[in-house]
Amino acid sequence: MTDQRLIAQRLEVARAVVADAAALAMAMRPPPGGPVGTTKGLQNYVTEADMAVEALVSKRLETLFPEDGFMGEEGGRQRQGGLTWVIDPIDGTSNYARGRERWCVSLGLMQGDIPVAGVINAPALGEIYTAQRGVGAWMNGRALKASPVDDTRSAMVEMGWSAKVSPETYANRSKAFLELGIAPRTGACGALALADVASGRCDGYLEIAINLWDVAAALVLLHESGARVSPFLRDGGMTGCISILAAAPGVAEPIAHAAGMELL
Repeated sequence: MTDQRLIAQRLEVARAVVADAAALAMAMRPPPGGPVGTTKGLQNYVTEADMAVEALVSKRLETLFPEDGFMGEEGGRQRQGGLTWVIDPIDGTSNYARGRERWCVSLGLMQGDIPVAGVINAPALGEIYTAQRGVGAWMNGRALKASPVDDTRSAMVEMGWSAKVSPETYANRSKAFLELGIAPRTGACGALALADVASGRCDGYLEIAINLWDVAAALVLLHESGARVSPFLRDGGMTGCISILAAAPGVAEPIAHAAGMELL
């Protein structure tokens, strides 16, 4: 494992770089109304800000850490390195494109297939999440801990949506959750949904089709907060679009059973 001091230094730099990227995204944010941008698929938006934010972060990190790799949602894997930065320039673009507030800039740092640090900045919400593997996770300086809920009848679970998943699958998962007394909902931003599980605001998050750039930063938050997570990286998440489940430990097993998922 790379020296924790080197990871800590990169995390501090990443926080500053992501703050600039978030400010750029805020300056470019469309006003409330119909969606602004183009689509890569059904309900899958991309805006000028997605491109601009990813370019800003990529260039800044290349200058600061030329030995590091870089992978982005919009540009794919651009550089190889022992440590690799993974960015979703604007996660929750469908919200962003309509002038809504639930979106973020998500930047994770991977050492091989191990997430070691992450920053999630949600500027419209005034929330900044940071985490370093083996050290801790925080939101605006407050340490994160997964929810203490241990009864599914008190649990709140969010489900992500993707056109890659059939309506029948969503209906079946929702029905299984409802039968446990769980209140299902959706917020259209995977990184923040996972951060909510890490912070205890939510007791579970299921996304049936999600990519590494959506979760790279959040995986460190979840690890450090004590949440339980499905084997996303082991099962192909490094290179493919697969399912993820994160849950509070007290309700993790029944939620996983209802979701048809395995947990580590």
